[in-house]
Amino acid sequence: MSSPQERKRLPVNLWVLSVTSFLTDVSSEMIFNVLPLFLTNVLGVRTATVGLIDGIAEATASLMKIVSGALSDRISRRRELTIAGYLLSALAKPFLYFATTWERVLAVRFTDRLGKGIRTAPRDSLLASSISQEQRGLAFGVHRTADTAGAFTGLALATLILWLSQGNQVQLTLPAFQNLVLASILPAVLAVIILVIGLKETALKASEQTDGTKSKTPWRNLGRPYLSFVVVMVLFTLGNSSDAFIILRGQDRGLNVLQIMGMLLTFNAVYALLSSPAGALSDRWGRRRVLLAGWMVYGLVYLGLAMANTGLQVWLLFGLYGIFYAMTEGVARAQVADLVPEEQRGTAYGLYHAAIGISALPASLIAGVLWQGIGAWGGLGASAPFIFGAGMALLAALLLRFWVAA
Repeated sequence: MSSPQERKRLPVNLWVLSVTSFLTDVSSEMIFNVLPLFLTNVLGVRTATVGLIDGIAEATASLMKIVSGALSDRISRRRELTIAGYLLSALAKPFLYFATTWERVLAVRFTDRLGKGIRTAPRDSLLASSISQEQRGLAFGVHRTADTAGAFTGLALATLILWLSQGNQVQLTLPAFQNLVLASILPAVLAVIILVIGLKETALKASEQTDGTKSKTPWRNLGRPYLSFVVVMVLFTLGNSSDAFIILRGQDRGLNVLQIMGMLLTFNAVYALLSSPAGALSDRWGRRRVLLAGWMVYGLVYLGLAMANTGLQVWLLFGLYGIFYAMTEGVARAQVADLVPEEQRGTAYGLYHAAIGISALPASLIAGVLWQGIGAWGGLGASAPFIFGAGMALLAALLLRFWVAA
């Protein structure tokens, strides 16, 4: 963890964004981690439909990240876009209470991700501008720690609510899911209030101000190192399907709903504990090395999931999966900031997040089809998506090591 001296030097914006992310994730993780179970157990859809919903929501909303990021650079205002994105997500989630078809779930999921698309690039750009390069990895690590601590808290509350609502049942019930939706409303509202009160805009440094003219295609000037990094991240993402498939893998191997919640809690505890140290390590050891190490963990975990025979094995592997997240999520965002000048960071983050989000559609569709097939074809079984993901991680690691400029 960071030292007290380091934490004292961290800016107010970091703490405001961290608290906001904490509360937002308390709200989101109460419902979205069990959404695959709601779709399969309550609505009775197939895994291909689960992948379709997750992929469409992430990919379509990701187009907004390009627009929002470029707009934040053009107007040099990131605070308002960040607030608007969090507000839209907070307004969307309560409608899951009334969802009785997968199409309605898709509509809510899309709107929630649209809000994320609006806020993500401006937020990350604002955070990067609020901190020195020497502490950038630490700052993004602290933010990811708060985000994941919120996820852990949300999952813990969800586990309690599920236990009170349906006991130790193997499958999720509709009343239990609706109770989760109701409980998720308050933290989402508090997150927006704190953001409105505490978040401050940061001005560009004088040396980084433009002459008042803005390129109509700013992403063309981001440079080869940045663009090649995004290409490699896209290749990795094509094998990194929605974590919903790991949840379904756990249920397939015998875990009941409460055990799956315990598995998710383990993952988020590992993720939260290691995010700040991993970010600080990238400041000293280099972003590329930490990313490569994280992808190595990912490949081993996915191979383990392909071979898992028991629910306990899936649970333990998902805990190790938190190491991968800790070593890559914040570090990759810090790497983006390192590769582009400040006045282009909104555009850079928008393109980065959009490229990954758009890749989520084919990634989730491929995983769903590999698992259960499509039409008359029955697929290759539950191991196939994880073997495919491990192979794509190896390819991306080789390209990051030997093709992307240091």
